[in-house]
Amino acid sequence: MTEDRLTPPDLAEAAWRTSSYSGGQGECVEIAPNLPHLVPVRDSTRPAGPAITFGHDAWRAFVSDLATAGAPPAGWNR
Repeated sequence: MTEDRLTPPDLAEAAWRTSSYSGGQGECVEIAPNLPHLVPVRDSTRPAGPAITFGHDAWRAFVSDLATAGAPPAGWNR
């Protein structure tokens, strides 16, 4: 039996930033929207830790849903 494994994306070129809504305590998420095919999201307290990635369309939909629900769009400029 073989096991399929995902190859982690190369995030070396990621330009990480926090939301303008961040309180400055360093306990927020960071995103790197500069990559061509994905938007990685990570915990700002663990910059060397794992990141979850979204495609750009999925990220836009996620942020749009947050805005519709009344939450501020974390780290996304329209």
